Amino acid sequence: MSNQADATQQTTTDPAVDNPSADNNHDVISQFFSGQSDSAPARAVDFRTGYVAIVGRPNVGKSTLMNHVLGQKLSITSRKPQTTRHRIMGILTNEQLQAIFVDTPGIHSREVRAINERMNKAATSALADVDAVLFVIDSLKWVEDDELVFAKVQNLGVPVIAVVNKSDTIKDEAQLFALLQKLHDTQVFSDIVPVSALRAHNLDELVRVIGKHLPIAAPIYDAQQVTDRSERFLASEIIREKVMRASGDEIPYDLTVQIDTFKDEPAHQDPKTGKWRKAVTFIDATIFVERQGQKVIVIGDKGEKIKQIGIEARQDMEKMFDKKVMLTLWVKVKKGWSDDERALTSLGY
Repeated sequence: MSNQADATQQTTTDPAVDNPSADNNHDVISQFFSGQSDSAPARAVDFRTGYVAIVGRPNVGKSTLMNHVLGQKLSITSRKPQTTRHRIMGILTNEQLQAIFVDTPGIHSREVRAINERMNKAATSALADVDAVLFVIDSLKWVEDDELVFAKVQNLGVPVIAVVNKSDTIKDEAQLFALLQKLHDTQVFSDIVPVSALRAHNLDELVRVIGKHLPIAAPIYDAQQVTDRSERFLASEIIREKVMRASGDEIPYDLTVQIDTFKDEPAHQDPKTGKWRKAVTFIDATIFVERQGQKVIVIGDKGEKIKQIGIEARQDMEKMFDKKVMLTLWVKVKKGWSDDERALTSLGY
């Protein structure tokens, strides 16, 4: 039995297109020969480019940190640990640098299923061939999984920056100072930066610190590019986030999303009616869970929950992709997928 989600259309206003004047054309030509344009920031003489891995135990705010540093949501977030399952690259470019961030799944010690093992491997492999590492910790507690990550970053041969997240929640300055001193005494960290990822506090300082550790080099990616991931992948992650948030603790990690169809239809004139139709992207996706009871939870009473998931996911996609989206969702049971190596490979893990 399959259940179809809401596919409500949302009308967007087409941007006006202005015809440039001769003066504007002259400006464009000047910018071309000067190597500058309005869309790309001026590049510093000592411009720096490099890869930066973001690591830490589950649920310390790694994805929130990257999203706020970039000023754009790329990694999905929820209050549940291990929300991030894949390595996701985010690209920050300004006048001084291009930092290519690699957001990773949380490193954890309990590899119960095959998917946990693959997540740990994805996080650990991100430490290879990077120019700097951000070790994100929770300012309020240090647990066993923090020790596991700490052991992995001690002898990397590249600068490791301790990012003390949620530092705004510590009201006692002496307590925060004691934590910073403890980290300093390990002699592992090149820098220690207290931040609040959620409130975007002190992130400019963090970017400055990162920049001094990157090599002087030309940018690798276009200044306007913010990720190496496809729209197809980002669509699946958006849907998974909405399911996780809508399901509370009822569907923790036994779900994944597969994009079945991703089809862009350009603007065109309907041959039957003669009306002009705007460009639209049609997306069909399947939400896989492991048990029949979980399917019932995702669908909700009379299909209300899956309908709301579809609406919220479509709205986020239209905002991220800047185009109209028609989304259809299905829910199916795929028993044991999270501990099946072949299933994990087929689902992109």
